[in-house]
Amino acid sequence: MSLSPPKDLSRFGPRTRLVHAGRNPAEQHGFVNTPIYRGSTVLYPTADDYVNRRARFTYGTKGTPTTEALETAWSELAGAAGTILAPSGLAAITVALMSCLKAGDHLLMVDSVYRPTRSFCDGVLRNFGVETTYYDPLIGAGIEALFRDSTAAVFTEAPGSQTFEMQDVPAIAEVAHRRGATVLMDNTWATPLFFQPHAHGVDLTIDASTKYCSGASDLLLGSVSANERAWPALRRTFDSFSMCAGPEDVFLALRGLRSMPLRLREHERQALEMARWLEARPEVERVLHPALPSFPGHEIWKRDFSGSSGLFSIVLKPAPQEAVAAMVDHLELFGIGSSWGGFESLITPFDCTPYRTATEWRPQGPALRLHIGLEDVEDLKRDLEAGFARLRSACVRAA
Repeated sequence: MSLSPPKDLSRFGPRTRLVHAGRNPAEQHGFVNTPIYRGSTVLYPTADDYVNRRARFTYGTKGTPTTEALETAWSELAGAAGTILAPSGLAAITVALMSCLKAGDHLLMVDSVYRPTRSFCDGVLRNFGVETTYYDPLIGAGIEALFRDSTAAVFTEAPGSQTFEMQDVPAIAEVAHRRGATVLMDNTWATPLFFQPHAHGVDLTIDASTKYCSGASDLLLGSVSANERAWPALRRTFDSFSMCAGPEDVFLALRGLRSMPLRLREHERQALEMARWLEARPEVERVLHPALPSFPGHEIWKRDFSGSSGLFSIVLKPAPQEAVAAMVDHLELFGIGSSWGGFESLITPFDCTPYRTATEWRPQGPALRLHIGLEDVEDLKRDLEAGFARLRSACVRAA
């Protein structure tokens, strides 16, 4: 077997590509993994080489063998012209937006977006002279009515960060490209394994590698991959910001990347089993999971996606907050915490009512977002069952 990877990985399946992409043992003295390169200064053999920057790597902010390995692997997986790495998912979002917006531009932002993205738009972008209009995630091709002469970009996220609305990304992309706008997408939920963004018209796709690429809740990292159209501006913006990811985090993400397909399928399997179980619970009003036939956006998910990940939400039947607290606070296996994509299960209460502006969030009852980890699914059911018993008892006491 050659110590160099196959020259054309496109003929292989996603799992094979992920095992081999971005690795070149021949350059690492035969070691399987690209090691952690820490450094800023790169030495040149001659002054002429330095003046003309004749080197594969020129300075630490421009990349190292470690970052190149992950960028190459992610571009291979996403079908991208290039990828940059940032120190967090939100940092990746900000670099992507700044690469395609300038003062006087208008941005169309989906109303169900990850809340820190909204904060960046309403704060930093507004201060830099960019106006943001929030739109209904279900608008589809109807988004054309919101376009202005100054509309430069449309940001999508499918499914929605907490409420899981499924967007018709190809329809939105068709309108945006006809009007000369850049299409961005937060694709963290599906990853390129379950949704190929550039094949569906997305110019810039953002992934919080903190989540499934890591799989262990032990790093912060974000990536932006771009098609040929958007890549030059993205790379220029990234180089100007020098918003570099830490080498240890990049190495951990590379390690997690190799097993991501297996983990993601297991998260999906367990989450679907839990979602179906929760649909039958008398305490649950509805389950917000795109892969369930009962979900309003199921047909779009079935058309465009090949999997469903491990994150979804539920809406409980009306109950006082103290009853929800009694349920959640004493769960044994579900942690209460932000993020997701790790091996551990998580549960968080949420309420979009205060900050949704283009659409109304009317859940009928308290809402909970669940990430289903890799524990035994029957243990997770028993943990929630005990939580539901506490919920019911607290409701009786409050009545």
